[in-house]
Amino acid sequence: MTNQPFFTRDRDTFLPTGAACGPWDPNSLHGRVIIGLLASVIEQRHGADGLMPARLTVDMFRLPNLAPVEVTTRLVRDGLRIKVVEADFLSGGVHMARASCQLLRKTQKPPGQVWSPPNWEVPQPSDLAVPTDPRLGLKGMWTVRPIVGAMGTVGPRRLWMSEVRDLIEGAALTPFVRVALAADFASPFANAGDQGLSYINSDVTLYLHRLPVQEWIGFDVVNHQATDGIAIAECCLYDREGPIGTSSAVALAQRKPMAPPRPPPQ
Repeated sequence: MTNQPFFTRDRDTFLPTGAACGPWDPNSLHGRVIIGLLASVIEQRHGADGLMPARLTVDMFRLPNLAPVEVTTRLVRDGLRIKVVEADFLSGGVHMARASCQLLRKTQKPPGQVWSPPNWEVPQPSDLAVPTDPRLGLKGMWTVRPIVGAMGTVGPRRLWMSEVRDLIEGAALTPFVRVALAADFASPFANAGDQGLSYINSDVTLYLHRLPVQEWIGFDVVNHQATDGIAIAECCLYDREGPIGTSSAVALAQRKPMAPPRPPPQ
């Protein structure tokens, strides 16, 4: 990709660029780049052929600034069928986030039929209009193709998302890193209301039964619930061939809501 990456690298240290900043504080990192970097390091250090990263949970304790980042990992379990890895995200030497990843050994599908929800039937990204409102892409953080609804509207919300930047300079996005980068979007997409986004998520859990096979990730909001300023959100995730998993998050009420983007013209 030709756009500025989210991080450059100096041996085992990652240096955030201005492109990595989030919407809540112009001097802090976006949650998606925290999740993406943790996933990338886990995959590089502990991934292997035949292992599927089936679950990634990231707890985000604080908003890191643009200080240099280090990621440490620890192998918790290394069995024949299950590998569990923990990773810590340190910004300026301070512990800011932690990930837990479960990698499962691929095997044959057992016999028999099990019910699953039907696949969504939606237009492909190439058949949808490019939105003209730059806020829908958070000023170049990603690109989207809205399918139905929008953040802040009442009713179903679906869209396609694709990355426009590399996570780390000189390193191509792998399928796992691509979907890990996107996963954080489940929270604002599901939690935004008609007064804007009033919740900031403190975690993300990504469940995958397979990796995406191309660059577009589909989001379908399936749940939002909130009580006493604590919200949960969940989206089903798709690629062009069908469902790949889910992304869910828990979020806290934020005193200064983020204004909603204008819905795309019909």
